[in-house]
Amino acid sequence: MKRQRKVCPKGHVFFKTPRCSSCPRCEAARKPQEGFLAALAAPARRALEGAGLTTLAKLAKNTEAQVSELHGMGPNAIGKLRAALNKDGMSFRKPA
Repeated sequence: MKRQRKVCPKGHVFFKTPRCSSCPRCEAARKPQEGFLAALAAPARRALEGAGLTTLAKLAKNTEAQVSELHGMGPNAIGKLRAALNKDGMSFRKPA
């Protein structure tokens, strides 16, 4: 797929495929410096933020399968989330 020249609202010029519109510089500036979201890649972080799962307590209210279904969530991200939950003595909700 051909990459296109794009400009974000802040004026950063970048090249991405037509379907991807996220500016790499803006995404890097948005990345948290600490907490469980800091360990995740941008697609997984955006998926959790979009679903409102921005704290471990909110994350623990969901099953691993529910979180895995979010677009941008892969096995690596699930492993990091599982480790973060375990570190705080939590886990994903058990399936019914």
